Amino acid sequence: MNVPFYIAKRYLFSKKKHHAINIISGISVCGVALATLALVCTLSVFNGFQEMVADFFTAFDPPLKITVRQGKVFDSQDARIREICAFPEIEVATQTLEENAMVQYKGRQAMVVLKGVEDNFEQLTAIDSILHGTGKFLLHDSIVNYGIMGGELVSTLGTGLEFVDPLEIYLPKREAKVNMANPASSFSRDYLFSPGVVFIVNQQQYDGRYILTSLAFIRELLNYTTEVSAIELKLKPGAHTKTVQSKIEQVLGPDFKVQDRYEQQADVFRIMEIEKLISYLFLTFILMIACFNVIGSLSMLIIDKKENVVTLRNLGANDQLITRIFLFEGRLISFFGAISGIIIGVLLCFIQERYGLISLGGGSSTFIVDSYPVSVKWTDIVLVFMTVLTVGFLSVWYPVRYLSRRLLK
Repeated sequence: MNVPFYIAKRYLFSKKKHHAINIISGISVCGVALATLALVCTLSVFNGFQEMVADFFTAFDPPLKITVRQGKVFDSQDARIREICAFPEIEVATQTLEENAMVQYKGRQAMVVLKGVEDNFEQLTAIDSILHGTGKFLLHDSIVNYGIMGGELVSTLGTGLEFVDPLEIYLPKREAKVNMANPASSFSRDYLFSPGVVFIVNQQQYDGRYILTSLAFIRELLNYTTEVSAIELKLKPGAHTKTVQSKIEQVLGPDFKVQDRYEQQADVFRIMEIEKLISYLFLTFILMIACFNVIGSLSMLIIDKKENVVTLRNLGANDQLITRIFLFEGRLISFFGAISGIIIGVLLCFIQERYGLISLGGGSSTFIVDSYPVSVKWTDIVLVFMTVLTVGFLSVWYPVRYLSRRLLK
């Protein structure tokens, strides 16, 4: 039997001579539990925001995207590309071509990114979930080409959801020098019409800049044949993204980049991870302050148990065993505080996720969601638990050894 642990457990739950010691011990447990609860809830809220942003990009970004490391375009008929598109894990493969352009509508101008996609783009992403209007996803017909704009760009150009006049598209001619006498001759010009819908990703980089149109339309403007700027892939259900990504990288070699959704938006998610890390460090510092309550509780307990220590010494206990008793006492306070905080924190996160009790303020007209999104991850729970135990154990190690020498001498 572990004697120090057994005695420490009795000391923690037994009634002391001075009732204040029981109260202070309870406050110490509550302090650790509150700091633990704050860690669990804060990390879960950051997870919720991260998943919410990821959901926005899911409707526009593919699960995997192949681009060239040098240059803007590559040949879609490359033997390696054809081999990858034939992989059994690939459900949909579509070619895309992006180019900067200037658009004009009734005197209003804007710099945009034209993204030409194939007709199966609708199967690649959940684009239907972010379309607004009375029309449908349509890129071209036998007569004209259509352009689906972001909601913010529609507001900038003042076109409305269904514009009657065509949208003028200007693209600089490839490998052509600018004619200063007649600059307009250096640009290719064409028109796009409205299919009656716009997309809203709730991300400015897409809503304010992008226009989706036919791949053949952009190729004709740029005088391309089989060139693309990316191959976008959707995997079959059950396929592991990282495994397929690694397999594709082995086939393509160092000339190409293969990115998953998070890597395509690396800057956005890196900022969110940094914010999460800073919050974690800040709350860990608060946890360290909360552990000072544990030190105060232990010092009063040591004074209260002086007579018991004398009895233990008469029974043959040495200073090391007595010190370990109070070390276990401090560790038990940290342990129960951690367990209590995690249970309450997870419960609060579940209530928030289900009922949305804590709102963002301002209503749905101001924010995309009404209440704080939360997502509890077991990795964060393990991290919080280990952090609380580590900080709690280290914070009482030196004070207990020092107090034991001074107060029990």
